Amino acid sequence: MNNISYQIIVGYKDKQTIKLIADWYLSEWNIAAEKTILQLLNFSTHGVPFQVLMKVDGFPIATGGLYDHVGLLDREPRFKIYKPWLALIYTTNANRNKGYGTMLCEKIQEISKDLGLKEIFLFTHTAESLYKRLGWQQLERIELSGKNIVVMKKEL
Repeated sequence: MNNISYQIIVGYKDKQTIKLIADWYLSEWNIAAEKTILQLLNFSTHGVPFQVLMKVDGFPIATGGLYDHVGLLDREPRFKIYKPWLALIYTTNANRNKGYGTMLCEKIQEISKDLGLKEIFLFTHTAESLYKRLGWQQLERIELSGKNIVVMKKEL
């Protein structure tokens, strides 16, 4: 059995890890590395927003977080009534389809509940079936930039 561990990223202590996450996000979604670095460096040490790094046998393989603001809100401001948002769930290519994304999402949900949150939200156009299996409920479906996007909610 692999040794799985989780680390909440603390900007001033985890600069090397933040650079790794920024590289992952640039490669996967073309998010400017500088934007990710600045965002994660400014996260507080407790509460929302937060970022989690998942390691297997000491090696970083996945990350994701809970955010107050996601890109959808810039294009569809009516969704600003919802927060916080599970977002930017990433697993390295070699570790996909092994259940790690599910475990990471469950860990983020656990942390969210421990923080006293009652509900969290997400949007996706690629992983709806994963989130349904994890108990997420559809709030709304929209067409945006040619993508069929579902906005979902999870009661904690």
